[in-house]
Amino acid sequence: MFTLVDRGSDERYIVPAKSADESTIRLLLADRQQESLTVYTDEFRAYDPFEEDDAFTREYVVYSDGEYADCDIHINTCESHASLTRRWLSPHREVSKTKLTPYLRAFQLRRELFGKPGDEALKHALDAAL
Repeated sequence: MFTLVDRGSDERYIVPAKSADESTIRLLLADRQQESLTVYTDEFRAYDPFEEDDAFTREYVVYSDGEYADCDIHINTCESHASLTRRWLSPHREVSKTKLTPYLRAFQLRRELFGKPGDEALKHALDAAL
């Protein structure tokens, strides 16, 4: 699974992925390309090709050096959201890979509804369901 956070809108996405490689990451980011897209990552090797790519600016932290944040460069929001996702999925033991996407959509909707007032939350839930 990959966690994407849009720092401008604070929208969060959990995306199931079969592999954690460069091509998968490029597919995830293809829909989100803007004029200048800054990608904040850790030192995972699959992100290395973004260093030479003009379509992206890559900023990253190096956990192996004990670096977890450097001003605006961090992935704490992604890690927090992924942690909440794992915790939410844990009671639903043995979720099959074919059913994972609907479970993640339900979690996403729950997070979107969290903190919205009653009428607004109901309207958002109905819009998502229809």
